Amino acid sequence: MKTIMLVCSAGMSTSLLVTKMETAAKEENFDAEIFAVSSTEANNVLEEKNIDVLLLGPQVRFMLKQFEEKVAGKGIPVAVINMADYGMMNGQKVLQEAKQLMGQ
Repeated sequence: MKTIMLVCSAGMSTSLLVTKMETAAKEENFDAEIFAVSSTEANNVLEEKNIDVLLLGPQVRFMLKQFEEKVAGKGIPVAVINMADYGMMNGQKVLQEAKQLMGQ
């Protein structure tokens, strides 16, 4: 099972995207835990959980370098979700991006 963490400013807007990604993962028989947290919760979650990939919502893209530094040496890829895919809530495209980052 792979663990995909999405980070956004409040954790709310991304919850719909998580649902769409979970649906896409089921359709592909891809075993993944996908969840969203706010940027303030992210630090605690990174310390408590093993994450395979970290995706940032476009609204927190300015935090990319900060998160890259936090996970440096842990082998966790970090990327900003494509703004168009985020806006369209394209769970399948975002899942594909996460899978590519994990080498799947």
